[in-house]
Amino acid sequence: MRELGSFVRRYLRSILRDDADADEAFSSFGEALVRGLVQFRGESAVKTWVLRLAVHEAYDVRTTPWRRRTRRLGTAEASALADEVRGSTAPRLERHRLAVDRLREHLAPEDQALLVMRVDQELSWAEISDVLAGAGEEVSPAALSKRYERIRKRLGDLATRGGLLE
Repeated sequence: MRELGSFVRRYLRSILRDDADADEAFSSFGEALVRGLVQFRGESAVKTWVLRLAVHEAYDVRTTPWRRRTRRLGTAEASALADEVRGSTAPRLERHRLAVDRLREHLAPEDQALLVMRVDQELSWAEISDVLAGAGEEVSPAALSKRYERIRKRLGDLATRGGLLE
């Protein structure tokens, strides 16, 4: 936990994009880590196994039934909240982060997870393949690389249409 805790916390924050959700997932991750240590067979690297646990917890937080029943913010409410946040933090960095988050929202959760693992966590294709295999998705590193290129192209097109890129 001491060695990989901050790595996992960054992953959870990147994929969930909400500190409260990331905290909840990280707490559940810690419990799963302690419970699962006796089951670790060493078939993958510890880092991969730990991230596999984190992926499960992120999915659990995102798909918990009470979250689906919560009221979504209206456009005006979200804009007002975004303006308030922009005014109280470093404006340029916050706008950049929000723009990237909005772009990522156009992706399926699985594609978001792939993007975060490759870009934010700097995992190799083999490590990502191992992590996803634990989530029940058998994918070759080459297929992941190709999928990643399609994601990058889609995000580039979205960013260009949104005026973020020339």
